[in-house]
Amino acid sequence: MAIDTTRPAVPLPLVIIAGCIIAAIGFGTRGSFGLFTLPVTEDLGLTREQWGMAMAIQNLVWGLAQPFAGGMADRYGAGRVLAIGGLVYAAGVLGMAFSPDTLTMTLTAGVVTGIGIAIASFGVVMAAFGRVVPAEKRSFIFGIATAASSAGQFIFAPVGQGFINAFGWQMALVYIAVILLLIVPLSAALRGRAESTPGQADLPFMQALSRAWGFGSYRLLVIGFFVCGFHLAFINVHMPAYLVQCGLSPETGSWTIAVIGLFNIAGSLLSGWLGSRLPKQLLLASIYFLRAIAIAAFLLVPVSEITAYAFAAAMGLLWLSTVPLTAGLVSLFFGPRYMGMLYGIAFLSHQIGSFVGVWLGGYVYDLTGAYDLVWYLGIILGLASAAVHIPINERTDANFALKPA
Repeated sequence: MAIDTTRPAVPLPLVIIAGCIIAAIGFGTRGSFGLFTLPVTEDLGLTREQWGMAMAIQNLVWGLAQPFAGGMADRYGAGRVLAIGGLVYAAGVLGMAFSPDTLTMTLTAGVVTGIGIAIASFGVVMAAFGRVVPAEKRSFIFGIATAASSAGQFIFAPVGQGFINAFGWQMALVYIAVILLLIVPLSAALRGRAESTPGQADLPFMQALSRAWGFGSYRLLVIGFFVCGFHLAFINVHMPAYLVQCGLSPETGSWTIAVIGLFNIAGSLLSGWLGSRLPKQLLLASIYFLRAIAIAAFLLVPVSEITAYAFAAAMGLLWLSTVPLTAGLVSLFFGPRYMGMLYGIAFLSHQIGSFVGVWLGGYVYDLTGAYDLVWYLGIILGLASAAVHIPINERTDANFALKPA
């Protein structure tokens, strides 16, 4: 079924610009949700665990939907998928603004918003980039897309806090939902779908996944990506509230999230650049090891604005720098034809980690009145993920979907 041509309908620079703006809006919105923890729980009378569960379900639904969103983008074109995703994402955020209780908030913030994030995610954007960008430049372009996502987090964190301060949390979500609708017209620049390369079979979803899962390095990559999700989601959702608990202001929490986004612009670009020159699996192992060191150092010093911003800067350099390397390895293993789906599977592992990190943070806080146990677990998982990435073999799976000559 011919849907679109593989040729970009617009010049490549415009494809990249539109995709980066979409990534910035989608990820920036999602990165601002931690700012709503205190006003939402206080206004609706939710516990941290109840709010954390809604955010955890959002991450899990995002992960479960991502392989299907990627597969649909591979088959029918990223532009169409992103346009639908922008509409669903905006509907979910708008629903959050008018959710009166735990169940409704779980449905809107958790299920609907999670589906919208998946369909309008930077994973779909990177699948589109993988289709039109030469193989030797993909890691760097993936780094640019990831940096754009971080720029969105840097912009949306203070803007979101400003909306909350000026208009209240409900109207802040309404305004954010309106901004999300910009994804719809921007998605037109990313129309087109991937085609099988000569000598490559056009496999059904499950058959392609089965063959890919037989590749040991891919399995290790998927397992290690769990830890990335754990770190990011826990810090993103619970860090602002943790800093308030330590005596700092809500504005410090919002700027901490913004600083993470700012420094990850540099971290993502550096990661993408290094990924085209050094072994990607060793770079990933180094990132997870350094995350563990940064968390341990943060726990050893008294919490202040200076230490909060220093920790945010360090984590920002390591934040989404895993994404261009992970996406680059998936593209190297299997080529661009199935990248949307197979990166989506890896991202599902990431989002299971996100689910655990967000939920466990709320549960441990309600149980103990502190987040210490989750911080310590983050250190252990960082070291474990570093060890998992070292044996990954950076090579193409020669037996994946190749037809006999």
